[in-house]
Amino acid sequence: MPEILSAVPTSHDVETRLKDLAMRHARAGNLGIQMLNLIGGQAETLLSRLPDPVRNRLGEATEQALRAAMQAAHRSRDVVSDAPGWWSRALSTAMGAAGGMGGLPTALAELPVTTTVLLRAIQDVAVEHGFDPAEPGVHYDCIQIFAAAGPLDHDDGSDLAFLSTRVAVTGTAVQALISRVAPRLATVLGQKLAAQTVPVLGAAAGAATNYAYTSYYQQMAHVHFGLRRLAIEADRDHDVLVDEFRKLVEQPPVKRA
Repeated sequence: MPEILSAVPTSHDVETRLKDLAMRHARAGNLGIQMLNLIGGQAETLLSRLPDPVRNRLGEATEQALRAAMQAAHRSRDVVSDAPGWWSRALSTAMGAAGGMGGLPTALAELPVTTTVLLRAIQDVAVEHGFDPAEPGVHYDCIQIFAAAGPLDHDDGSDLAFLSTRVAVTGTAVQALISRVAPRLATVLGQKLAAQTVPVLGAAAGAATNYAYTSYYQQMAHVHFGLRRLAIEADRDHDVLVDEFRKLVEQPPVKRA
C-alpha cells in the first residue's frame, strides 16, 4: 500500500490537527453517556448484573475471542477489502439487536463476532490513515487500541494508555499484548453484556451498545493512527506529540459536540 504523501505540516497545522484529534477523543465519551441514559444504569454497577459464572469466565472468553478475531478480521478483508465506517457500525448494531433479543445466552454467543467486527473497524481506520493492517507493527497497534478504557468508563486523560510507545513487534510480543489487553477488554465487554440483558430493552440496548462501542473504537483508532500519521508527516517524535495531545485532552476546555 503506498504511503500518503503530503507537504510537511507547519507548526500551526500540527496544532490544528492535534486539536481535531482531541475533539474526536471527547466525542467518543459522549457515546457511552448516551447509552447509559438509554438503559438507565451506571457503568460501575453493570457488571454486578451478570451471574457469577459468567463474570468468572469473562476474561478467558474475551482472550479467546480476541485471538480468534485477529484471524477472522484479517480474512474478512479478502471479502470486503475497504469498508466505510458506517458499514461496521451498521453490522455491529444489527448483531447487537439480535444478541439482545434472547438475553444473556444470545449476547454471549454474539460476543466473538462483535469482537471481530470491532477489530475490523479499527483496521479500516488504519487503512484510512495510510497504514497496512497486515504489517506486523500496525497489526500490533490495532490490538493495542483495545487498551482504551471503553465508552462507559471514558474520562478525559484516563484512557490514553493505548497511545504508548510500540515495542519491537514479534509473535511473542503480540501474544503478550493480547494477554495484557484482555482483562481490560473483558470489563468493557462485560458491561456490554450486562446492558444487553436489561429487561424489555434487550434488543434496543444491544443495538445501542454495539453502535456505541463500534463508534468509540473507531474514534480511538482515528486518534491513534492520526497521531502516528502526523508524526511521520511532520517528522516529529511520536512520544512528544502524544504528550502534547494529552495536555489538550486533560486541560479543559475541549467542548464536547
